[in-house]
Amino acid sequence: MASTPPPGEDAPAPHRVPEISSLGLDTLVTEVSERLQSAAAVTDRMQRLLEAVVSVGAGLDLHATLERIAAGAADLVDARYAALGVVSPDGHGLSDFIHVGIDDATAARIGDLPTGRGILGALIERPEPLLLDDLAQDPRSSGFPPHHPPMKSFLGEVIRIREEVFGNLYLTEKRGGGGFTPEDAQVVHALAAAAGVAIENSRLYEEGRRRERWIAGAAAVTTALLSTDEAHAALTVAAEQVRELADAALGMIMLPTADGGLRVSHASGESAEYVTGELVPGDGYAARLRGGESVFIEDMSQDPALVMRLARDFGPSMALPMVSAGRALGGLVVWRSRGARPFTDAEKELAQTFASQAALALRLAEGQRDQQRLAVFQDRDRIARDLHDLVIQRLFATGMMLESAARRAVVPEVQDRIGTAVDELDATIQEVRTTIYALQHDDHGDEPDTLRTRVLREGSQAAAALGFKPSMTFVGPVESLVGDATARQLLAALREMLSNTARHARASRVGVEVDATVHLDDEGRPVSGDPQAPGRPGRPGVLLTVTDDGVGIPPGGRRSGLANLRRRAENLGGAAWHEPGPDRRGTRVRWSARL
Repeated sequence: MASTPPPGEDAPAPHRVPEISSLGLDTLVTEVSERLQSAAAVTDRMQRLLEAVVSVGAGLDLHATLERIAAGAADLVDARYAALGVVSPDGHGLSDFIHVGIDDATAARIGDLPTGRGILGALIERPEPLLLDDLAQDPRSSGFPPHHPPMKSFLGEVIRIREEVFGNLYLTEKRGGGGFTPEDAQVVHALAAAAGVAIENSRLYEEGRRRERWIAGAAAVTTALLSTDEAHAALTVAAEQVRELADAALGMIMLPTADGGLRVSHASGESAEYVTGELVPGDGYAARLRGGESVFIEDMSQDPALVMRLARDFGPSMALPMVSAGRALGGLVVWRSRGARPFTDAEKELAQTFASQAALALRLAEGQRDQQRLAVFQDRDRIARDLHDLVIQRLFATGMMLESAARRAVVPEVQDRIGTAVDELDATIQEVRTTIYALQHDDHGDEPDTLRTRVLREGSQAAAALGFKPSMTFVGPVESLVGDATARQLLAALREMLSNTARHARASRVGVEVDATVHLDDEGRPVSGDPQAPGRPGRPGVLLTVTDDGVGIPPGGRRSGLANLRRRAENLGGAAWHEPGPDRRGTRVRWSARL
């Protein structure tokens, strides 16, 4: 039952429900919706960041890890282009540059990779996050090279491994226009922290693999030592192994010479055939190596001291002494290509350990060489004694018997023939005595077995048949220019030429010349002109000349020896021919081959 208001009071107004719009609920709903969307966006970005972190640490190969870091950063902040620059060890410039977003064709048209100038250099000098809305407006910008795509917005972040700056992330051209936001910078900063851990793991893995390869290379040298009787063959293996392990273009083994220098005894890789046998003077570079000091050159193409003839064609160099029992037995040398990265401290340390293993090969080589030389000397002494005590005595006795028979002979023709036989026996006795002297006096036993020493040895051996020692002349660096295959054919040709001279020339003087500075025409003949003149026609070659003052080659005589020489030369792109000697006396035989 409804109540009635007391007398004198008005009845209350009826109750009104307020409208929804007056409460501002639509604003609240909009705000809640925006916050939910923002939270969803943050959740999505965190999810993408987590995926990027997982992707970065998915592998252990360093280069692939760096590529994943750059690609993950670009995906996180919607950047069209991304790059990761590795700061060089000296902290000035970039030693490596990985880019994402630019195709290979465009990169090839752009040319050389950045080295750390302009904005990239600013981030190296001041390793702090960097946000720019327009690269071109920053005074530190150095512009872009031709064919480079346009880039405006920029985000840079530093990658650290513990407290060490490893490199920088560069992100440009945010998709959809506009610049990168502080939130973008925070996400990239978080990724950079995770990237530092992944890079350190990759570097540790790479270092472990590198050490494993060096240990395996040292084991290969040891295996070569144990599986061959010739220890110097193991040095060839050492030169090949150190070149591959050090990621170098050329590996060399240098051995000491009698004058205090070094000689390249073994080489592997680029230009190996040209440096083998080359001499390094005993001052400076060679003296430091022989003194047990390691020599490191950042860039030989810029080094004022020219170590070797081809050094200017290469870049970083590492030379390590091979020391055993406190004595430097030689040097282990590796050269990288021009423009290659310098050797790291870890590589230097591993190479020094490897050099100690190579020193073991040298010690064993020395022992084997001494043992072999001792056996050779013993054989020579035995042969010399046998020739002197048996052969010469019998020849002498035979000669005396013939002289006695000649006195009793009645027919003059018989006397003449017996006299001729006695003369031949005297000549034979003289040749045997010369051979005995050569067996007992080895003039070149202490020198390295190079082309020069082998040519000298051929001349010494021919002295027994000639009755005198021929003169020897060398023009140009024959050891470094003439390869092994050509050297073997040249020595065979020289042996045949000296043999023909001894049998037929009846000469009193013979001269031998090996010239490695000539240029040959299409027929294998030397091209006239100044050897030092630029643009000289023809192709480089070697010319062997043997000149005697004998009776010459008679018309219609046998030419089989010359035909053999011609075949050897033609197989090497050269020629063989003969001509009268100086002043139309004697004979000059020439043999050539291309280098």
